[in-house]
Amino acid sequence: MVNIFNYIEKDSIIHKMTGASKLACLLLWTFAAMITFNTPFLIFLSLLALFLFPLSKIKISEVKFMFILLMSFMVVNGLLIYLFSPEHGCSLYGTRHLLFTIIGRYTITWEQLFYQLNVMLKYTATVPLILVFISSTNPSELACSLNKIGFSYSIAYSFSLAMRYIPDTINEFMDISKSQQARGIEMSKKEKLINRIKSAALIVLPLILTSIERIDRITNAMELRKFGCGKKRTWILERKFNFLDYFALALGILFICYSLYYNISNGSRYFNPFI
Repeated sequence: MVNIFNYIEKDSIIHKMTGASKLACLLLWTFAAMITFNTPFLIFLSLLALFLFPLSKIKISEVKFMFILLMSFMVVNGLLIYLFSPEHGCSLYGTRHLLFTIIGRYTITWEQLFYQLNVMLKYTATVPLILVFISSTNPSELACSLNKIGFSYSIAYSFSLAMRYIPDTINEFMDISKSQQARGIEMSKKEKLINRIKSAALIVLPLILTSIERIDRITNAMELRKFGCGKKRTWILERKFNFLDYFALALGILFICYSLYYNISNGSRYFNPFI
């Protein structure tokens, strides 16, 4: 089974935190990494984000598909940045140290390499954190936590359903794919790409029908339980904030405050080693 947006149950410090505190820390952490180009700070966040894997007892192999997908997006994004603006780093840092010219306007400069490094660091500082959050957060517990901090329980429950629906849809796609292959429709790597795309298109209709059926079942079940009639509701997985939750919130606030302080005191978002 391909692990996409799936909760992985472990006995770890990260799993003992409430979903709301993890979500708040994720948002603060990500915002702190995105608003600055402070290279030492981004390196620190990247190393700390990678440390979250052993801390949460989640193995990279357990989220390998999503990890490879996000890392591939990072590499493609870096290539596109260079293709469209091969000397953007020079305009940002105000200097130009040429290493060599590839062809035409495509040159390799220290400034561009340093800028591309910072962009990649932004991803490495946030991608592991996102994977750990998704894998260590029970959707039902997250919905309860969101409702607890002020969100409407309808919105919180919708968020929970969305987190559950994505992996269910992926698993349904894989099941239908195996059924089609059992009927003789070739979808392996042995087949040509265009034929595999055509075969995959045959899965779309049954996937849509099963998705509509699942939505209808969930809607009927919610209506039978009078979901949305009251202003409040009870939660099975309700948990109180503990020391770890307050620590995570304090850490996120500390990161965003430092990032803002650096940008203001430095007079720029960019750490510039060329001046």
